[in-house]
Amino acid sequence: MTPIIPENERSSKPLDTDELIYHPDMIRANEWVLNEYEPPHRDICIFVPCSKKKPYHESPSHKLFDRLIYSLLKPEDVHIVVFGTCGITPRELDMEYPFMDYQFIMGKCNVAMVKRDFLKMESERLAIYLEKTRHNYKHRIAYCLGDFRQAMEKALEMTDVQVTLVPKEETIRENLQLDKKFIYGSLNQKKYLRDLSDAIASVADRSVQDIDIMTEKNTDDDDWFRF
Repeated sequence: MTPIIPENERSSKPLDTDELIYHPDMIRANEWVLNEYEPPHRDICIFVPCSKKKPYHESPSHKLFDRLIYSLLKPEDVHIVVFGTCGITPRELDMEYPFMDYQFIMGKCNVAMVKRDFLKMESERLAIYLEKTRHNYKHRIAYCLGDFRQAMEKALEMTDVQVTLVPKEETIRENLQLDKKFIYGSLNQKKYLRDLSDAIASVADRSVQDIDIMTEKNTDDDDWFRF
């Protein structure tokens, strides 16, 4: 595959500051995804958050998600799309520059303007991607919390494309940790993962009675964990 951004055209600006969302290469890569990338046709698209460890598919959080997803779906039936700090990254592109190379974690950002701009930029990108792929997927599920979830919710206000958001609101309320910086906790909690498995099973017409929901062990891998 030809690189999204050839080496001789890449910016010298760092990819590890709170200016990441304005980085010219991140903007260019996302514009390429939205305008030139050709998404596959699959029964289900599952949106999951980006991770601290790169590439995403080798991170502890994504390995956990994959174990659950592929216990219910065949690889050829699902398309995994990563979103968040990275913008929008179809996961088969997660070894491409700059998605493989940035270090900044949005969850650590305390700059109000950056967080505000992130929500605006990300929700608009998600809305465009949902419209672009309107006829590519039969069903869409987004597994997200915090600002990433808010961005998806705002995107859904801009389009009539249907996306099932999980964990469920009632599950989130039941698991609030008001003494924590990120009150929603980690997406690798069993109750949250159960909501994801139920959502997949519902559209895939599968039973989850015998599905092992794995572990509640925390990792330091999760971009979304620190909102």
